[in-house]
Amino acid sequence: MNEGYGVRIKSKAAVGCVAALLLALLSGASAQTRIKDVTNVEGIRDNQLIGYGIVAGLNGTGDKLNNAPFTREALISMLERLGVNTRDQAKYVDTKNVAAVMVTANMPPFVKSGERIDITVAALGDSSNLTGGTLLVTSLLGADGEVHAVGQGIVTTGAIAARGAAQSITRGVPTSGRIANGAIIEKEIPFDLGHATSPHLGLRNPDLTTALRIAAAVNREMGAGVAKAMDPRSVALNLQGRDVIEALSRIEQLPVEPDNGAKVVIDEASGIIVMGANVAISTVAIAQGNLTIRVTETPQVSQPGAFSNGTTQVVPRTNITVDDGKDKRMGILNKAVTLQELVRNMNALGVGPRDIISILQAIKAAGALQADLEVR
Repeated sequence: MNEGYGVRIKSKAAVGCVAALLLALLSGASAQTRIKDVTNVEGIRDNQLIGYGIVAGLNGTGDKLNNAPFTREALISMLERLGVNTRDQAKYVDTKNVAAVMVTANMPPFVKSGERIDITVAALGDSSNLTGGTLLVTSLLGADGEVHAVGQGIVTTGAIAARGAAQSITRGVPTSGRIANGAIIEKEIPFDLGHATSPHLGLRNPDLTTALRIAAAVNREMGAGVAKAMDPRSVALNLQGRDVIEALSRIEQLPVEPDNGAKVVIDEASGIIVMGANVAISTVAIAQGNLTIRVTETPQVSQPGAFSNGTTQVVPRTNITVDDGKDKRMGILNKAVTLQELVRNMNALGVGPRDIISILQAIKAAGALQADLEVR
């Protein structure tokens, strides 16, 4: 099985430790990967829901109604539905204990009416803290415009916010929170998997070789002609005359060895380098080094002799050293170098993560890196 490895290196000692860990991982036996770990049955997916609501009961941390007219109108409309007429006195409606929020949720597949799901609440106006507030009944709409769930409950943010006269502290994001099991499903989205005699398996990481291996594994288990790779992302199944649920359960447990393309992913902001096991390079010579000028100031105090008329003086002492990298050597990486050999040679040159990133980019520019290089 092909695997990738993440590396964040901060010192030469860490370089050696990471290299040893990579070699240990590469030498270990690979675990079996099941088809269910690399594919999804096409059509089985979450559905996103969204709604607009009001959070009440805040301790003076809600929206300023003069700055958030949408909050004022929503509050007045809600009170009217409850039989309280405040529209004629709208200018006197001035509370800091309510906030307008957007409510979102993911509706899992096969969820039934009456079941509960988690919802996320995010401030829409200038509320500074939603902690402890109560979301009032909010309709959650799907992409079809239908109400599929209704949410309500106490908002928890997991954040800490405190303010004094001269100092304040905030940890986390107090203007966004969650309500566990805060929405009840009112209308499910039907999907009849039991009668889907021609389902498709969608690969999470599209690859033609992996798709062919999945089809071969299914045909060995279920019989010839059951599975056919349609493209790098999709494998078609023919389950005519079979119990679809039972057949899919057997198929998803079958072992398969995914095949991934050679790829190097670099995150320059954090100094993280991830290289797949198939990464290889052609013969190339590498030299790394730069010019470093170090200026060290060490002031010293000069004392006059006893009974003299001199004064105490601070005498500057400057030490300048130049490192031109002459102790660096050029390393040669032979053809078809593997991942562990590449890491070992980089460590032998004593380079850090930033230099490794530059070297990999230079190798790619020279056409010697036989992998896709992705810089983020």
